[in-house]
Amino acid sequence: MAAKAEEEQSQAGRHQEVGHKSLLKSDELYQYILETSVYPREPEPMKELREITAKHPWNLMTTSADEGQFLNMLLKLINAKNTMEIGVYTGYSLLATALALPHDGKILAMDINRENYELGLPVIQKAGVAHKIDFKEGPAMPFLDELVQDEKNHGSFDFIFVDADKDNYINYQKRLIELVKVGGLIGYDNTLWNGSVVAPPDAPMRKYVRYYRDFVLELNKALAVDPRIEICMLPVGDGITLCRRIK
Repeated sequence: MAAKAEEEQSQAGRHQEVGHKSLLKSDELYQYILETSVYPREPEPMKELREITAKHPWNLMTTSADEGQFLNMLLKLINAKNTMEIGVYTGYSLLATALALPHDGKILAMDINRENYELGLPVIQKAGVAHKIDFKEGPAMPFLDELVQDEKNHGSFDFIFVDADKDNYINYQKRLIELVKVGGLIGYDNTLWNGSVVAPPDAPMRKYVRYYRDFVLELNKALAVDPRIEICMLPVGDGITLCRRIK
C-alpha cells in the first residue's frame, strides 16, 4: 500500500517542470519527450537558468524546455543574426536565442521588469553571450514606434519572438511586420492559450486565461487572413505560431 501511495505521489508531482504548458493529453508522453530529447541535450547554462526560474513564484511564465530547444534549432536553421524578443522574464528563451546566434549576432530584448531579467543575467554572462543582448526596460510599444519611424530598421530583423502582454499582440503585429525582413520569421507564443481557444464561452477557466482569451483569438483570426505572411501554428509549449513574411 505504501509503495502504491508513493508511486501515485510521484506521478502527481512529475509535472513540476518549469514552464510546463504542454497540450499533449498524456503527461507521460510529454515526460518522455523531455527525458529523451530535451534534457540530455539542454546546454548547461539553460539548465541552470531553468532551475533558478523554478524558484520564482511566477515560474509558469517561462518558456518550456522543449520550446527553448525548438527555438534554438529554428534560429540556426534560418541563420538568424539580428533578432528581437518582446517579453523576457528571467531570460530562458533569450538565452536559447543567444546561444544559437553567431558571435556577432544581436538581440534587442524588451521587458517591463528588469529585476526578473537580472535574475537570469549572471547565467547569461557566464555563458559568454551577454554581449549579444541589448536590453530595454519598459513597455515595448514606444520602442517599436521609434524603430518603425526610422526606415533603416524596416526589414532589418531575421527573427522576432513575442511572449508578452496578449492584449497587445495585434498591435505588435502591425509594427513588427514592418521590421522583419521578407523571408524572416515572427513567432507568437501562447497562441493556443491553455487550450481555451476551443473552449465554450461559459467553460470554467482561470480569470487571467478568460481575460486574455479573446485577444489571442483576435490575433489568430488576423494572422490567418494576413496576405503578407505564411503561417504555421504548432502545439509546442502553449502553442506557437510562426509567421514568415512573404511581402
